[in-house]
Amino acid sequence: MTEDTPAAGTSGAAAAAAPADIEMAEGAAAENPDGSELPFAEGVPEEDPVPKRVSFTQYLSSPIVTLLIGSGDSETILTAHQGLLTQSPYFADACAEFADDGSPRQIELPGEDLDAMGCFLEFLYTGDYFPKKVPGQRTLEKDPSIPDVDMTGDQLLKHAKVYTLAEKFGLTLLKNLASSKIHCVNSTAKGEIAYARYVYQFTAKDDTSIRVPVANFWATRSHTLRAEAEDEFRGLCLEYPQFGYDVLTRVLDEKLKRERNEKMHPGAPGSARKRPRHSSSTAA
Repeated sequence: MTEDTPAAGTSGAAAAAAPADIEMAEGAAAENPDGSELPFAEGVPEEDPVPKRVSFTQYLSSPIVTLLIGSGDSETILTAHQGLLTQSPYFADACAEFADDGSPRQIELPGEDLDAMGCFLEFLYTGDYFPKKVPGQRTLEKDPSIPDVDMTGDQLLKHAKVYTLAEKFGLTLLKNLASSKIHCVNSTAKGEIAYARYVYQFTAKDDTSIRVPVANFWATRSHTLRAEAEDEFRGLCLEYPQFGYDVLTRVLDEKLKRERNEKMHPGAPGSARKRPRHSSSTAA
């Protein structure tokens, strides 16, 4: 019972408080001379039914769905329980097309990345995917097969691909999780270039979750990063003019902001918390 739900004894208390000379059994006309019905203000409103919890056993007893990832020689078969897949609106619609005649349940995903799909399924079954975030820290769990510094951008791209997959499949929790893991990766200039190229190729123009941080990151460090990967930086700007425009806009905005702050607070130092990034030369 919620705090704003009237207590069950309210109606009894109201009746006890009524004058003794009123005969309650004479009907509504005696209680209300104009003949209208009295509202039951002291009545207990019906509460919304509590959704029934779906157990993990019920998920695992649902039909098996075959997922065909990739195409041609690179096609890979994965399987998953329909009860878990349908947490995604994308797969809920796809599974709704299946006939209940015992025929195979199969979904073709020729353009999807196999590793990202593996992370997606791992999230459905466990609520997370490898590598997990270390609680209370801005780092990911260690694995000997994963370098401490992302020289190529592969680690950034892994989470970016999970992000775009979650966007397509309509899983906001997974999308947010992937975005948070991106900020735990230590990378280099060339790694950042590879990541930025993917972001500007596969995310929407109005994306604010990972597009904006990419532009901000390069705007605040472009003078250093460009020196380490100038050719790649130039190529990215020419290939995706929106990237160059976003970075330039933030550089100019920051310049104006700094000038205003200097006028208001002369001599005050500025600072900004940025995602760690290592120099290509020091990380080698």
